[in-house]
Amino acid sequence: MTDPIADMLTRIRNALAVKKPEVLIPFSKIKYALAKVLEKENLVEKVEKVFTKIRKKKKKFEEIKIILKYQNNEPVIRELKRISKPGCRIYAQAKELRPQKYKISILSTSRGIMTDREAKKRKLGGEVLAEIW
Repeated sequence: MTDPIADMLTRIRNALAVKKPEVLIPFSKIKYALAKVLEKENLVEKVEKVFTKIRKKKKKFEEIKIILKYQNNEPVIRELKRISKPGCRIYAQAKELRPQKYKISILSTSRGIMTDREAKKRKLGGEVLAEIW
């Protein structure tokens, strides 16, 4: 897989389309941090790290369990869009960030993964990973 973040966003998008209550995603630190930002912004109910056991084998592997959030039977997240891709990275400086009321950009900064509002407040720039509204 060349772009695990795009895979994560697609899994969430597909789960929301069929109104599933939760989605499981293979664990990585960056995906977990991205999911925690979604939880902090009240776009998902809960994010937790779970261990899944493979049948007939004693191996366990980590996954991220995201419990999705709905209001009036409609998903809270309307759209997920990957901005920076492996073939074309998109960066933004702190002065270029324009936080909007209903749209959240998630950035990877030198201080970790955070929203555009938080990055603007801390005067940080970084790679724009995704936009969510």
